[in-house]
Amino acid sequence: MDLTPQQVSFLNQLRSRGFDIVAFPMYENLVGVRKGNCGALLSPDGQTGFKLYGEPSYLVGGQPGVRLIQSDGHWFVRKKEKVQATPERTAELESFAAELANALLPVA
Repeated sequence: MDLTPQQVSFLNQLRSRGFDIVAFPMYENLVGVRKGNCGALLSPDGQTGFKLYGEPSYLVGGQPGVRLIQSDGHWFVRKKEKVQATPERTAELESFAAELANALLPVA
């Protein structure tokens, strides 16, 4: 993926905020960001920034998962792996999503 110098600078700013820049298999055309047990996909937006692709997710087996409600509770699921969506994990995901959304806001 070709990125502009401004986009590379933005990714460096994310790193300085404690985010890791990662690659998620199956999403080669997107930039992955991770912090703790949460991750998100970013899509280049114009020449200078990024926009969120999909929603931030709790990582299951190191990969983005989805939140499901099943008869036996709330879960974060990735293929055949799942972890319970405990209040602590849900709070971690909400905090990650808010912090990433704040970082994606344009700087005036």
